[in-house]
Amino acid sequence: DNTIISVSSSISYETMRHSGSFTFAIITMNSIMHLASAFAPSVRSIGGRGSILPALTRTYTATTSTAQREVVLKAHDPSKSYDVIVIGGGHAGSEAATASARTGARTLLLTQKVSTLGELSCNPSIGGIGKGHLVREIDALNGVMGDVADASGIHFRMLNRRKGPAVRGPRAQMDRDLYKDNMQHLLLNGDWMGMENLSVLEASAEDLLLDEGEGIETLTPFSEPGSDDISSSSNSGEASRLEKAKASSSAKANADDRRARIRGVVAIDSATNERIEIESSTVVLTTGTFLRGVLMIGHERYSGGRHLRDSEEVEPPSVGLALTLERFGFPLGRLKTGTPARLDGRTIDWDACNIQPSERPALPFSHLRQSRGEEPPLAAVGNLIDCYQTATNELTHKMVMDYADLLPRYDGMEGKGNGPRYCPSIYKKVERFAERKSHNSFLEPEGLTSDVVYPNGMSGPYPEEIQQKIFRSMKGLEKVEIFRPGYDVEYDFVNPQVLTHTLETKSIAGLYLAGQICGTTGYEEAGAQGIIAGANAGRAAGAAYRGENAPIPFVLGRDEAYIGVLIDDLVTKGATEPYRMFTSRAEYRISLRADNADLRLTRKGAEYGLVTDPERLAALDMRETLITDNVERLRTFKLFVTDWAKRGGNDLMGGAAANRPGREGHKKSAEEILGMPNVSLKDVEQIMADVFEEEKEATESESDSLDPTPSSVYDTVEASVKYKSYVVRQEKDIESWRKAQ
Repeated sequence: DNTIISVSSSISYETMRHSGSFTFAIITMNSIMHLASAFAPSVRSIGGRGSILPALTRTYTATTSTAQREVVLKAHDPSKSYDVIVIGGGHAGSEAATASARTGARTLLLTQKVSTLGELSCNPSIGGIGKGHLVREIDALNGVMGDVADASGIHFRMLNRRKGPAVRGPRAQMDRDLYKDNMQHLLLNGDWMGMENLSVLEASAEDLLLDEGEGIETLTPFSEPGSDDISSSSNSGEASRLEKAKASSSAKANADDRRARIRGVVAIDSATNERIEIESSTVVLTTGTFLRGVLMIGHERYSGGRHLRDSEEVEPPSVGLALTLERFGFPLGRLKTGTPARLDGRTIDWDACNIQPSERPALPFSHLRQSRGEEPPLAAVGNLIDCYQTATNELTHKMVMDYADLLPRYDGMEGKGNGPRYCPSIYKKVERFAERKSHNSFLEPEGLTSDVVYPNGMSGPYPEEIQQKIFRSMKGLEKVEIFRPGYDVEYDFVNPQVLTHTLETKSIAGLYLAGQICGTTGYEEAGAQGIIAGANAGRAAGAAYRGENAPIPFVLGRDEAYIGVLIDDLVTKGATEPYRMFTSRAEYRISLRADNADLRLTRKGAEYGLVTDPERLAALDMRETLITDNVERLRTFKLFVTDWAKRGGNDLMGGAAANRPGREGHKKSAEEILGMPNVSLKDVEQIMADVFEEEKEATESESDSLDPTPSSVYDTVEASVKYKSYVVRQEKDIESWRKAQ
């Protein structure tokens, strides 16, 4: 009963920062067998006493210079073809490429510059309200964003902490250099599970290679779901919706709309500047803001997808791909987004601003780290930063409006531009909320060793000298200098109603879209689409290459994941403005919490070939066991109502009603008490521990003390008990609403 099971996990900040190495712990099958025998009898006594992963691990370090396989190709081999080509190495592209590779598909990631893989183009942060749920779900499906964010995080907070668990959103500030470096090491390492199938080529995609013809047969079909594939969802309405989504993604369903099928990609090799043709049966298009992108500062306009960081150099836009999409009748529109100026932290009066420290202990995005009871690596060694808060004022607002005539004129919305409603420019804030006297801005350092500061909430593409005037009107920024002015980018997007729930286009078989090209905004939304598009492209193309039967589409329901909500919203409703995820978009948000993403998705990911890491599956088994065990402990521990009130206080345990006559003989379980308002799991377990100690003293027992619920499952145990009745009620309400429609 005193067995402590642990895992060797060593990720050194100095190692990651300077030598470019990453350490991975891979569990062996022997370890899983060891776990099965060692874990079961000791689960109750482990409590919070360390990690619950087995000690038998295989640990190794790999670097880009010593990888067993050359991942970055020096040139394209014309004799080589691929199952999947992913165009674009941003957040959607990174998830799509790694998801495709994990399914076993021969995958090529095509990027203009290998050096910009994993770049955080705008805000150096990951997560947030709704967005943090997406990151946790990506991680539950063995995606890469959460793990890289943990390894690069320098400031962690749980947003909405004072509200219920369903709407709490984990968010972390990144060291921008570290995030890019860690993502590149992960993509280019080529020496961990599934990545042996991934190659990277530095080239600019110019066009698609297509076989054309009305009703042409797809070479990478999906089959229609049979009776064995019916969703296990307890909600009959959502199960039906999910099966319809799968059926509408099948080869048969889209035959009449099909006008072409993918044969490959035309690209310009960055090394030779030569035109090359690369054959593949599927393509995932993740062009971000590059599709006919135009950059703007003031009245100055110039072509580009984005500026290289800390440089006036521009990455060129993608025009040929836009023309091909236009030729096939894809409904294209224009959206815009903006990034604020970067400030010189040495010129900020930090003492005049309100400090926003990181939370400790820092909660990781990674379910594996959570199951080990670990903090993110930099947080564990205290390498964290503080952020700061300042605000605009009436003088700021006057300048914002006085210089409005110097703002760009856009192509969309009669020159006003179609930007993100929920991440507006400072001009839009002041215009829309004229009664407000100030708007908060959070000053976020971009790294542990960087002087660059990101002023969150202050995008506005005024001429550079006007941007500086606006910033200098704010408290703490009176003498601030600008490293680089903010700018806007306007770009093409495709109305996502032309996609199936797999994110494959209906008119071109084998072409998938993911990220901002689908009308979304944000790293997390892009990554969520990328993992679905990459998984489906890889599964379909890989099965066709191996001569296997057409696979069932990998589709998530609205009651299974925020990813399911995101994609269902896009393909059924379309996008008339940049789409951002919020918890309010999910009807089943009480069940779709950030704390239980692995419980909802990891096993399904394994069934579809996305989750290939046995350590992750073992960790899920352990979490499920711990949750069941601790909930059962709450269910079986009972006290008289009057005892609960005496020990916890009348206000906490039901008020004066707890002591009214006739209640003396009535008992309640710890589970029932936890379900009451304002009662926390910590409150209940403290009373349980006190009773346990009293009984030990009375019986002179030498048994162990009652350990609290481990941190790895604390939030899930508490939320599952508190929300139990609400989940049942929510399902009934939604079913009644659906029948009334």
